Amino acid sequence: MMNTKTLKTKIAAVDRWEPSPYVISRAGTIIKQGGLVAFPTETVYGLGADALNPGAVRRIYEAKGRPSDNPLILHVDCIAQAAGLVEMNHLAYKLMSRFWPGPLTLVLPAKPKIVPEITRGGLETAAVRMPDNKIAQWLIGYAGTPIAAPSANLSGKPSPTNAETVLADMNGRIDMIIDGGSVKVGIESTVIDITNPEHVLLLRPGGLSREVIEEEIHMPLEIPDSQSAKRSPGTHYRHYSPSVPVKIWHRDANFPECEYSSAGYIGIHKPICATKRVILFSDYTDYAHGLFAAFRRLDKDGYTCIIAEWPEEISGICEGLRDRILRSAGD
Repeated sequence: MMNTKTLKTKIAAVDRWEPSPYVISRAGTIIKQGGLVAFPTETVYGLGADALNPGAVRRIYEAKGRPSDNPLILHVDCIAQAAGLVEMNHLAYKLMSRFWPGPLTLVLPAKPKIVPEITRGGLETAAVRMPDNKIAQWLIGYAGTPIAAPSANLSGKPSPTNAETVLADMNGRIDMIIDGGSVKVGIESTVIDITNPEHVLLLRPGGLSREVIEEEIHMPLEIPDSQSAKRSPGTHYRHYSPSVPVKIWHRDANFPECEYSSAGYIGIHKPICATKRVILFSDYTDYAHGLFAAFRRLDKDGYTCIIAEWPEEISGICEGLRDRILRSAGD
């Protein structure tokens, strides 16, 4: 096991549009040498290691306290790099060309002689995506390898959307944090299984909406069975949860009576009943962007319960937002 007491975590701030080659090259060297680097993507901050180095990947699981059967997403900087990791089909090329870089992860049959079993979570498939973030793309390029990267937080906690949150969870556990400011989307990528191009499965809703994908592929996304669902990270364990209970409020229902001493509320509509703290967002996109940060803030400020407004809409970002709220409340 990793000795977190002797590991000193470095943090380096870079401009998101013009990242320092010196900082990125240092981080790339750490990845090459089997270390761990947290870095921003457009969705959340990722905790990266050389995806093809089993020892380095094992450090990710140890640092996060993550179950080893929870697969990792392999981040690449081009379609050709993805083709070296998974068995491609015509739909993969179509979706990669249309939506990459961006918040879409594709699950395909892995090339088992290339992608280690630990990176795949013991599965025969692998999940790949190309992040829409210059810092992330440069880091992959400087490292010269695909980077396995779950969210850079302790397992089960709200995902980090800034470097400060990463440091709170990972200080002393990882080698370096690249501070690239706040992320753009705020929830993780959408994950779809295209191992069978005739039956595309939505494994995890996220930053890219179902409607946009279905319009591109001219077929509905299907619901996976319990076995297929295991091919995606963030689906078969409780996730995204602060240390205090989360309650869900539907606007057509009575505002929940909270038996706890103090409650914070997050949503886009002001509740009828007063609470100790109210965090309002301008729309559902803003809500998704600030969800995890709001969880963290209310948790840090000592509230003993968080009440989250349920999104009334299902289109766009709302399906992914609903998923994160539901999982944070423990279904």
